Parts: sequence; structure tokens; C-alpha cells
Amino acid sequence: MEELNPLVQLRKEKLQKLADMDVNPYAYVFEQKQHSTEIIENFDNLENSTVSVAGRMMSVRLMGKAAFFHLQDRLGKIQVYIRKDKVGDQVYELFKLLDIGDLVGVEGTVFKTRTGEISIIAEKFQLLAKSLRPLPIVKEKIEEEEKKVYDQFADIEMRYRQRYVDLLVNPEVKDVFVIRTKIIRAIRKFLDGHDFLEVETPVLQPIYGGAAARPFVTHHNTLDIDLYLRIANELYLKRLIVGGLERVYEFAKDFRNEGIDRFHNPEFTQVELYIAYKDYIWLMKFVEELFTMVVKEVHNTTKIVYQGNEIDFNPPWPRLTIFEAIKEHTGIDISKMNEEGIRKTARDLEVKEDPSMGYGKLIDEIFGDHVEPKLIQPTFIMDHPVEMSPLAKKHREDPRLVERFEPIIGGKEIGNAFTELNDPLDQRERFLDQMKLRDRGDEEAQVIDEDYLRALEYGLPPTAGLGIGIDRLVMLLTDSASIRDVIFFPQMRPEGS
Repeated sequence: MEELNPLVQLRKEKLQKLADMDVNPYAYVFEQKQHSTEIIENFDNLENSTVSVAGRMMSVRLMGKAAFFHLQDRLGKIQVYIRKDKVGDQVYELFKLLDIGDLVGVEGTVFKTRTGEISIIAEKFQLLAKSLRPLPIVKEKIEEEEKKVYDQFADIEMRYRQRYVDLLVNPEVKDVFVIRTKIIRAIRKFLDGHDFLEVETPVLQPIYGGAAARPFVTHHNTLDIDLYLRIANELYLKRLIVGGLERVYEFAKDFRNEGIDRFHNPEFTQVELYIAYKDYIWLMKFVEELFTMVVKEVHNTTKIVYQGNEIDFNPPWPRLTIFEAIKEHTGIDISKMNEEGIRKTARDLEVKEDPSMGYGKLIDEIFGDHVEPKLIQPTFIMDHPVEMSPLAKKHREDPRLVERFEPIIGGKEIGNAFTELNDPLDQRERFLDQMKLRDRGDEEAQVIDEDYLRALEYGLPPTAGLGIGIDRLVMLLTDSASIRDVIFFPQMRPEGS
């Protein structure tokens, strides 16, 4: 058990004093009618008017029978002036027992101080929740005409573990998540405007599929069966296309039992969409329109800066085959090589490889190490080998390849798209090839889904499909270096482990 902090002990003693005064330190309700920024921005209309605000005390300056404090709510901060003769002796004594971090409600009149700061003079004051832990309050000081910050809550691991504290003392963090919501809202608006139907598919699946990844496994007691947290929602969405829905999309939490780095979290969000009677060529133009609209909606421009690089989303985006891209950035043409040739090339390029990796995975590793990080401007990488894409339709001009593209932006894959494989016999052969890779030790190879094959046998129309990594897109549009910066509660080792 955590050792009792002396400051926590002091606050608990104040809690007891409040109880002795018959004060409930944890209120049930408070009628919050305005927010700080709304009052400040509308001061001309609200001066001398009564307002009602609620939030957290972030600074206190006592002056005998009066005090100033700053109240922080979800929109910002506003100064409150509290006087003993206004609120009464008992309320003022209560106020003096409060600490930075306590949640309070204030009803009072809007005015401007002699120094010109828009404030509220309290007429009614209520404690809403007593904070028993002191906040790591950031201090600022001007030294040699430069603002310097002290005691900042800057430990990255602590910020991720205690996001609630991070949001309180680093308000700019909230801006990232406000933009995240805008991005999701904009994508939904675009898809709804193109007559897509938003749907939901199972998170717990008897057979996982739709991507190359290791799953998390759980057990259902009543049915006495193992189930998997989905690694993708692709196969279920395509079942709905078979069922005649024609245009569907889903924002999904997916789960992959893989490593954690600045681009990967075991739990992540993506949107997948499928549209009947279209192909990957049509989908590339659709993606350009979608991304351009989202960027404009969020930033009111098609240009952003990500990690020091200006990125322009204006279409058209360059289109390169994966073989062309590898040749351009390594000088090596691997398009005619067999698996052993690819493996030797990987070794020559100092790319990590092992015997479990087949032809497609070796190419993917070469591309990931030597090409992807260099593609900063939006680029379509297309026409991958069949072995890399067991769910994509064979290229109509070259059966060694599939009709697939990945939008690469800021040096990282942001999505994945196919002309979907709708031949059930070809799909079965692809699944069997994946099972051979599993026999070689590739734990990420896909498994056979007999029910999905049965659905294909009823007939999947020509279909285009797309998945977009929401977390990576938010990283781009908020200039965030790590996926942990755009997820409220990223996966961490347990404390003390």
C-alpha cells in the first residue's frame, strides 16, 4: 500500500474539519450555466450580470478578509474574487480550508479589476469535491525577458499513466483530443454524405482474420469456447456486402498482440469501409478527396507541418508500385527475384529476417526499413505481390501482383486498400498458402475462415475496401511524435512491475 504523503494527510485533516462544520465535501449537483472563456469573450454583454460557474481552483491568493483564486473549467480559466462580507463568515471559513485542486461552484457578478482582468465577485460559493492529492502545479517566472517553466509535470511515463493529472496541469494536451474528435466527426460526415451505412460487427470472434497479426485470446465460460479479440473487422464487413448493403463502414477498436512503439499500441482505432461495384483505382481518388476534406475541416488548409516537414494533401498524389519504390530508394530491382534472392537482398541491406518469413514478408520488411520512412508527402504505394495480400484480388494485368495500395504520409502507412478478392476458390487457395506459412513459424499468417468462404460462395460483388488508422492520422494532424500522445490511456506495464 502506498505510504501516506504528509500533504495528503494534511488534506485529510481538513476534510475532517469540514465534516465537523457539517459541510458535505462531495456535493451531488451544481447548476453550471456558463464557462470561463464564454464569460471573457462576452464581457461587454455580461458585465454586472450574474453568472454561475464551476471548476477547479488552480491558484489562491489570500488577503485577510478577501481572496483571489483562478477557477479552471473545460474551456479555460477565470479569476474569482471572494470577500468575507459578501459570502458570510461560515462560507469564508470553509473557503480558507480549501486547497489548490479542489472543485468549487461560484455564483456571482462579472466585473473587471483595476488591473483590467475580467473576474467574478462571488456571492454564493460551494465546495463540490475536496481534492486529497496536491496537483503538480506548473510555475512560471520571467528571467531576462524570457518565460521559464518550473516544476512541470513532464515525466512522459507519469503523464501517460495519470492522464487525468496531465489534462489538468497541461491543458494543451486536451487540444489533441479535441482535434481527434473533429477528425472522426469529419470522416463520418464524409462517408454519410456518400450514402454509406455505419454498422457494428463483433469484437469477440470465434476465428480472427482480416489482417496479419497475432490475436489476444479469451474464454467464454457458458459456451466453453475460446474467442479472439478482433484484429480487424474486414471479413464481417464484407459479409454485409454479400448481404446486399453495398456501402458500409465501421469505426472499430481492434487488438493485436504485438510490440509497442511510437507507431503501435495493442489496442487501436481504425475505420474500415467497403463499397460494392468499385475498384482500387476509384478508391484512390476517393481517398484523396476524403483526406483533403478532413484536413480542411480540421485546419482550414490542405497543408500541415508534421515533425518539421510541410505536407501538402492537395491531389493528385504520386503513385508508385512497391517494386518501383524499392528500386528508387535502394537502387535494387527485386521485381524478378525469387524468395532466396529477396532474402539475400534483405541481408545485404541489413534488414532483419528469419526462416519463418516468406517472400511477401521479406519484401514488406525491406520496404519498411528503406522506403517508407522517406515518403513524407502523400504517396500511394500500389500493386503488391500476391503473397503479401491474401485478401486482395489479383491484378488484372499481372497475376503475380494484387490490386492493393497503401497511402503513405509523413513516413508511415496510414491506411490499406484493395480491390477485394471475391473468387471463393482463389480465396481458399490463399488461405491454404497462409497456413503453410504458419507451419513455417509465421504466427501472424492468417487462418482459414470457413464461414467467410461460404459467404463468398453466395457471391461477393466487385468491391473496393479501405482501412484507415485513426491514431496515426491524428498523430499527423496534431504533429504528435508518438501514438501514446493521441490515445487517452495507452497500454503500459503495471506500476512496479
